[in-house]
Amino acid sequence: MAYLSMGEAHRRIGDYLSRVVNAISSSDGAALASLVAVSSAPASTPLSDALAAFPDFPRLAGDRYPHLADFLVPLLRSIHSHSLQRFADAYSSFEKAASAFLQEFRNWETPWAMEAMHTVALEIRLLAEKADRELARTGKNPDKLQAAGSFLMKVFGALAVKGPKRIGALYVTCQLFKIYFRLGTVNLCRSVIRSIETARNFDFEDFPVKDKVTYMYYTGRLEVFNENFLVADQKLTYALMHCNPRSESNLRRILKFLVPVKLSIGVLPKRTLLERYNLLEYADVVTSLRRGDLRLLRQALDRHEDQFLKSGVYLVLEKLELQVYQRLVKKIHIIQRQKEPAKGHQIKLDVVVKALKWLEIDMDVDEVECIMACLIYKNLIKGYFAHKSKVLVLSKQDPFPKLNGKPV
Repeated sequence: MAYLSMGEAHRRIGDYLSRVVNAISSSDGAALASLVAVSSAPASTPLSDALAAFPDFPRLAGDRYPHLADFLVPLLRSIHSHSLQRFADAYSSFEKAASAFLQEFRNWETPWAMEAMHTVALEIRLLAEKADRELARTGKNPDKLQAAGSFLMKVFGALAVKGPKRIGALYVTCQLFKIYFRLGTVNLCRSVIRSIETARNFDFEDFPVKDKVTYMYYTGRLEVFNENFLVADQKLTYALMHCNPRSESNLRRILKFLVPVKLSIGVLPKRTLLERYNLLEYADVVTSLRRGDLRLLRQALDRHEDQFLKSGVYLVLEKLELQVYQRLVKKIHIIQRQKEPAKGHQIKLDVVVKALKWLEIDMDVDEVECIMACLIYKNLIKGYFAHKSKVLVLSKQDPFPKLNGKPV
C-alpha cells in the first residue's frame, strides 16, 4: 500500500459514510446494497487503505452520524478486518451492523431497502463461511455459520408479515437453505418451508423467478433425501424449466439431482444431455439400465462412489438394481421367445443364474428366486413361481409393466 496521508484517509472515510447516509436518506436501495457488500472486496481498496491509515475511524463515524453509529461503526470495522483477512472478526462486526440495519429496516414502511437487505443476508452467510474456515484452521470452534442462520431467521420473521416486504422472504429462505445444507442440518428447513407453503401471507407465484428456481431446487433435493421421488421430480423439473437457459452451471446443478430422480421412475436421459452438462458419471448407470447389465451398474457405483455419496444420490442409484434385474429378465424372455415361442413365458431360474454368472456375479437359485419374488412384489414383473420346478411363469399380457413415472 502506498503512503496515505491522514487527511486523505479522513476524506475517503468521510466520503464513504456520506454515500451510505445519502443512500438511506434518498431511499436508494441499489446504492446502499453496493456499499454494504464486504466479502467480495479485494484486500486493498481506497476505503480499506484509508481505514488502515486512520485508526480512529470509529470515533469519526460516531461523531459525524450518531443516529446511525450502531450501524456504521461495526460496518467499518468489518470492512477493515476483512481487508486484513481476519474473517472471524469481520463476521462478528458485520453481524452487529446487520442487526442495527435490520432494526432500521423494520421501521421503514416501504420495501425500498429490500435489495440492501438481501445483500446483508448474502454477506452474512459468505462472511460466516470464511470465518468458519479460519476458525477450523486455527483449531477453534467454527460456529459462525450457525449464528448466521439464527440471524437470518430474524430477517425472515421481519419479512414474513402482511405487506409489501413479504416479497423478499423467499430470497432469505434460500440463504437459510444454503446454510442448513452446508451444516448438514437440513431438518431445520421444514419449519421455513411450512411458513412459505401454508401461510396466507404468501402467494408463491408473486416471488421473483430466480428465487422460485432456487427454492424449488433445494426443496427438490430435500425430497430426494426423503425418497419422495415424484415430488422431487416435480420440484426439480420446475427449477429446470424456469432456470435461466444461459446459466449452464445452474442447469447442471439441477440436472445432477434430476437425472437420478428420473432414473428412479424409469426415465432414461440421452447421452447427448449427459455430455452437454458434463454429467458423464451417470453414463454407465444409464447404459446398465438399457442393457440389464448388473455388473456395469455396480462398477459405475464403485467408480463414482465418493461423488455420488457427496451429492447424496448414492442410495437412490443403488436401488436401481431392481430395474436392471427386470431388464435382464426381459432380455432372457425375448431370446427364449425367439427360440421356443410356446415356452417363451416360462423362464427357468437356472437360466437367470447362468446369465448373472456370465456377468461375473455369483448367485445360487435360492438368491435369484428371492430377487424374482421382489420384482413381482414391486410390480416390475407380472407372473408367479412354479416353486418345485424352479420356473418363473410370466404373464402373457404385459409381463414387464412400465413404471410410467412411478418410483420402484
